[in-house]
Amino acid sequence: MPRPTAAQLAYGSCTVIFSTLAMLLLSQTSSGVGIAVIALAALALGLLVAMTVPLPKPRPAAERTEVPAQPEPVAVRRETVPAGVEPVREPTAS
Repeated sequence: MPRPTAAQLAYGSCTVIFSTLAMLLLSQTSSGVGIAVIALAALALGLLVAMTVPLPKPRPAAERTEVPAQPEPVAVRRETVPAGVEPVREPTAS
């Protein structure tokens, strides 16, 4: 089973939140059973919306680039840097 995309998570979450608020405001219920039924209905609606969001289409096989299993080694040339031969500058007494 593929993982949900960001769009599916966003649409499903927004659906749950907004449908719960709308149903609670429209029904004006204050009982625990009514709130539980509304919450379950909102979760079911959010799941339905998340699953009906179109999935991204897989790329054709011709466009896929094959990645080699072992990358080719790259030759690295290292040079040693000689120690500095610059004279030390000392402040002059003026």
